[in-house]
Amino acid sequence: MAITPALRTHISVKDRFRNLDVKNAFNLVFSARKGVKSKLFYEFAEAIKMPEKLLAEMLNISARTISNYKEKQKPLEPIQSEHLLKLIALFTKGEEVFGNIDEFNYWLKKPFWSGKEKPIDWIITPGGVDLVMEELDRLALGYPV
Repeated sequence: MAITPALRTHISVKDRFRNLDVKNAFNLVFSARKGVKSKLFYEFAEAIKMPEKLLAEMLNISARTISNYKEKQKPLEPIQSEHLLKLIALFTKGEEVFGNIDEFNYWLKKPFWSGKEKPIDWIITPGGVDLVMEELDRLALGYPV
């Protein structure tokens, strides 16, 4: 059965990227060192309902460069690959905690830590993704964030 674009948007992030081992740090880094296919970038942007330009900015790369990688079938560099894989892990966890990607996206844009910072401001670096993941873990355990 072919997956239509309408059906594809209803598939969870976890199900769409289940073939990636993003929970195991060693496997994540090992995959990142090899470089992930640029196609994964586009699939992820669609799955999380994020404009490609914004996702590219988070990875500190231009949308045009990603497009060139796709045309040349060149994998992303290890640093962008690691960041992308960590984002996939984060959005998978966010979808689990909040029930759907829309609610998680809403939470990402709300200020937290009793300040003006929003979780989305932190995920522009792999370390920031780790911090937001820790916040999600606290939420999942019932701690207030």
